[in-house]
Amino acid sequence: MVNEDRRQILISPVTRIEGHAKITIRLDDHGEVDEALFHVNEFRGFEKFCEGRLYTEMPIITPRICGICPVSHSIASVKACEMIQGIQPAYAGNILRRLIHIGQNISSHALSFFHLSSPDFLLGYDSDPVNRNILGLAEKFPDIALKGIRLRKFGQEISQRITGKKIHISGIAPGGMAFPLLEENRLALLNWIPEAKETVQLGLSIIKKFHEENAEMVNSFAVSPTLYLGTVGPQGEHELYDGKLRFIDENGNILQDQLDPKRYLEFIAERSVSWSYLKYPYYKPLGYEKGFYRVGPLARLNVASKMKTPLAQLEFENFKNIAGGRPIHGTFYYHYARLIEALSSVEEAEILLNDPEITSDHIQTHGKWNYTEGIGCSEAPRGTLFHHYITDESGKLLKVNLLIATGQNNPGMNKSITEVAKQYVNGNDIKEGMLNRVESTIRCYDPCLSCSTHAIGAMPLQVEVMNANGQIIQRIERG
Repeated sequence: MVNEDRRQILISPVTRIEGHAKITIRLDDHGEVDEALFHVNEFRGFEKFCEGRLYTEMPIITPRICGICPVSHSIASVKACEMIQGIQPAYAGNILRRLIHIGQNISSHALSFFHLSSPDFLLGYDSDPVNRNILGLAEKFPDIALKGIRLRKFGQEISQRITGKKIHISGIAPGGMAFPLLEENRLALLNWIPEAKETVQLGLSIIKKFHEENAEMVNSFAVSPTLYLGTVGPQGEHELYDGKLRFIDENGNILQDQLDPKRYLEFIAERSVSWSYLKYPYYKPLGYEKGFYRVGPLARLNVASKMKTPLAQLEFENFKNIAGGRPIHGTFYYHYARLIEALSSVEEAEILLNDPEITSDHIQTHGKWNYTEGIGCSEAPRGTLFHHYITDESGKLLKVNLLIATGQNNPGMNKSITEVAKQYVNGNDIKEGMLNRVESTIRCYDPCLSCSTHAIGAMPLQVEVMNANGQIIQRIERG
């Protein structure tokens, strides 16, 4: 809606994302876009109410933060717990954890592309918003919708076949896993691999066709350069489960490489902003003004030197050629990068399912409390995730810090919606399709807002007191 007095456009809620948010587009006196702001208006505070719990409870508590990326939280949590105990996971337990993590990545990327974003590509940005969703997609393209649903189901099935649960999983434990993978479940998952590969390649064909037919839009869609962060393996290969941190600058120069995630606070700082519960992280050595960076699929492919699997490597080479080997800054390319990762994940799942140790019963080592601090890291579907715990000598948590991927993308999301709003929105002749393009900018990042709101520091707060007639009689603001 438009507020004529303040020349302001409010998009509320932002649709087809996980969580609750709104966008304010501010216009100047001529009806031109001045700036756009992304407001995350939910606050959960997991960090505070985990204080006082035993650290060993965290791998069960933290997956409840989110129904889309619970595995990433559990993985980062058990790594922090293993640092506290001073142990390493058993080999079989570790590859089972890696497999479940891959499954979540497939499920999340399938949800993002087929359910949330493809209605824009296949039905049109200016199509009727009543039908521009997964239901409208199912009506016009039933085969594509069904394949997307089944790809997501495959990712969840991996967790189901190992832990007995599809979403808020249990069984990922310090030292490895609590449950083994049975042979019949291994075979059932292997039999699903060809279908999963075919569906991801279908997604790739959809997005590449859209790129060809809409090259001008794709190449001009929120292209401001930033820094990038992702985890990589020892040779710079793409690594979601157990990599080291790599920062690159906007030209692709490596700023930090093979950085132990335990040192994350040396390089990442956060600042509160007045309009959102979501903070502004930045790369500390360059400071707040120059240190904004992005994470997630686009960032991970920008920082990686190669992929680990053959089909994904072919797509990766095509991806790298788009900008002549330099980082791709166009926000629209998050979709392409997401599908390349999904293809890599399906290929890696097949490799792991053929590992002779995958059905071993020797899945867990055991330890006890030895240290007061633990830090764990994994690549969630949306980007790099950190769990940081400090305990007392009984193992009770004194402090919890969760640095979430969506929070790290917050500066990028705000910058991107301003760019797209300036490109497409005409304040003197507002059309719904214009505003959908602004919303779709947020969908490129696929944010997970339930995960990302913090409790540390002074949070921005607005309280409005209304009388019986709905009139605001008092407003209190903090931040």
